[in-house]
Amino acid sequence: MPIVETKVFNDTLGKKNVIHLNNAGSSLMPAVVLKAQVDHLNLEAEIGGYEASDREAEKIQAVYTSVATLINCQPSEVAIVENATVGWSMAFYAIPFKPGDRILTAEAEYASNYLAYLQIAKEKGVSIDIIPSGENGILDLAALEHMIDHRVKLISITHVPTNSGLVNPIAEIGEIARKHDILYLVDACQSAGQIPLDVEKINCDILSATARKYLRGPRGVGFLYVKSSVIETLHPPMIDLFSADWVSENEYVLRKDARRFENWENNYAAKIGMGAAIDYALDIGLENIEARITELADYFRSQLRLIDGVFVHTHCPVQCGIISFALDGLEAETVKERLKADGINVSVTTPFSTLIDATRRQLPNMVRVSVHYFNDKDELDRVLDLLRKIAK
Repeated sequence: MPIVETKVFNDTLGKKNVIHLNNAGSSLMPAVVLKAQVDHLNLEAEIGGYEASDREAEKIQAVYTSVATLINCQPSEVAIVENATVGWSMAFYAIPFKPGDRILTAEAEYASNYLAYLQIAKEKGVSIDIIPSGENGILDLAALEHMIDHRVKLISITHVPTNSGLVNPIAEIGEIARKHDILYLVDACQSAGQIPLDVEKINCDILSATARKYLRGPRGVGFLYVKSSVIETLHPPMIDLFSADWVSENEYVLRKDARRFENWENNYAAKIGMGAAIDYALDIGLENIEARITELADYFRSQLRLIDGVFVHTHCPVQCGIISFALDGLEAETVKERLKADGINVSVTTPFSTLIDATRRQLPNMVRVSVHYFNDKDELDRVLDLLRKIAK
């Protein structure tokens, strides 16, 4: 259904207090998401934590179905985890790397992921190779094809990098990975909730995401997708009595589904909250959400370019809801604080978060604005007016 602004605005409690343009950091939860968590916490306080999860078992199980609907997979291919880093890491460190294996990744890969590559490279003799991008920032698919040989163990890509509105061509990358039978891992932290995701079309084996960003869910929870055909090839780096059965003194058996990447203890209130957030997004429609975000981001980006002294970090012809920029003579943190004093939430992206891309493009610290469908042009115009004053 089309986005009903009145309902969306009323559902977003924080909209009364701030202009929230930090949705790629942590978005504002709809009221129904907050209620879902508070209700479960109240139930835990009233009858006990174990008893509350038992009573709400059907609701908890439904979260797996919601995630599966969001990304077009089976619930058995979904793990609910403490955050996206845990999910991504549980899958990555489960890959049986051997000396001489190669990891292919993008220039704008996120720091946490790249640190994991470096650790595995050091410990297991794996090499890391960067897929080049063109001047427009788009990953070079022909170059990727040319880089592949029998030693490539993994292609690992961040769908939407943290430092710009770039959207990597993950479906086209997936076609190449399938053609060469290479394991393919996608970090969808910045895209889940703002761009429709279909793991069948993406052709990925593993995908991780968080609830707190564009899905508008709570902090401290995320999900991991692992394709059923590869689950048995991946042994989690950590197991407990939930992910495996202890069958004899010297033997254990891992779960057969993706929940082998989970552990016993869960924040059930956050888990239920994520389910409510996904259901809320599905009710609106991811295509509608993407269209609204694109409209607002394109408007803000175009107006920002008209302000003297503003450098907009944009080089990709098709972008999403993230806009990063710098103002001549002003530190990004100073701009952020000036905006914050006026009730406007933005963030700062530093070169260290995407070191290879930032070094290549000689990027400074930048202000990062990330719009969502509950924002409106009046809010954006207010921000633009203030930036014009700051830039003078």
